[in-house]
Amino acid sequence: MILVTGAAGFIGSCMVQKLNEQGYKDIIIVDDFSRKEKESNYKNKKIAKEIDRTILFLLKKQKIDFVFHIGARTDTTENDTNVFNLLNLEYSKKIWQYCTKNYIPLVYASSAASYGDGELGYDDQDDSLIYNLKPLNPYGESKNDFDKWVLQQIITPPIWYGLKFFNVFGPNEYHKGRMASVVFHAYNQIIKTNKVKLFKSHNINYQNGEQLRDFIYVKDVVDVMMFLMNNKPNSGIYNLGTGKARTFIDLANSVFKSLNKKPNIEFIDTPIDIRDKYQYFTEAKMDKLRSIGYKKNFYNLEDAIDDYVKKYLINKLNF
Repeated sequence: MILVTGAAGFIGSCMVQKLNEQGYKDIIIVDDFSRKEKESNYKNKKIAKEIDRTILFLLKKQKIDFVFHIGARTDTTENDTNVFNLLNLEYSKKIWQYCTKNYIPLVYASSAASYGDGELGYDDQDDSLIYNLKPLNPYGESKNDFDKWVLQQIITPPIWYGLKFFNVFGPNEYHKGRMASVVFHAYNQIIKTNKVKLFKSHNINYQNGEQLRDFIYVKDVVDVMMFLMNNKPNSGIYNLGTGKARTFIDLANSVFKSLNKKPNIEFIDTPIDIRDKYQYFTEAKMDKLRSIGYKKNFYNLEDAIDDYVKKYLINKLNF
């Protein structure tokens, strides 16, 4: 039996699909299932049981072989630290303790938001760096706080992995609203207006649209998680990006190309509420993941966007 939290959400539902494709059907999915707009993410998946996150730890002991803890509050504009403490920190501690007590391997979702503005780099080789990071928002702080807590634990699950997701995009993010990827928003803007609005740069070191991010396709993310479950290499906290930063202009041009449209980009001011929390450059150092045997190449940005647009967005399909 495999347990997946956040299974009604973006990455979690894609992980359930990947498990289904690999022949796994004995899956417990955990989430807040009250949001109707998430139903398409999980309603056609092959699962054994659906459990509301609030009662997960009240149930009788389950025979669980592996846990993917993907569920989290991911709104980077949310400023209520109590929400993040409850869902991203304390709930994650309970998952960790449950896996430790019952000797269950664990993958949990961390975030590149924990790196803050990147002044200390994006290297995952030295765990001591985690204690010096300065995230730019409460979401990033909650993820980093859990990473720090994990590193202080003497008693652990038999095998565990924390994955610092960089800028993930792909199918099943239809419900995310403002927090959906730039690829998703660019596609919808082009369909409606034949143009894309990108944020201006408010940093003298970057031209408009030349802000750089490590964009990673969700299919690569779930492939890595499947690799960890199947191979069980060394436990630890790992980056999960492509290792190649690309500009927002590259991203927008790729969406236009997938739709066979001429690029038309307009630059707008970055909203005040996120301007001082904005990451101008992210690029994962990926040597650590490669060192434990992950050999598969990541999608390049153009191919990933073409796959996403043509297979999913145009037809409004889920993964």
